[in-house]
Amino acid sequence: MAKGTVRYWAAAKAAAGTAEEPYEADTLAEALAAARERHPGELVRVLRRCSFLVDGDPVGTRGHETVRLAEGGTVEVLPPFAGG
Repeated sequence: MAKGTVRYWAAAKAAAGTAEEPYEADTLAEALAAARERHPGELVRVLRRCSFLVDGDPVGTRGHETVRLAEGGTVEVLPPFAGG
């Protein structure tokens, strides 16, 4: 299982109560499932609206179960931002 860091931004950071935390997962789907278990409630709702970057690359519409995570990688959790 790969180990890395999940970074939360804006509303996701507030809902998780932390700016970042470690992951141990092989896929983005596994990492997000673990985050939902650790932070039930508001974060679960916020994650439905988020976009994600994995090691700087946008996930886009790819299935989260198909997005592999690398050892030492970073997942950025980006809620919709207001403004322009």
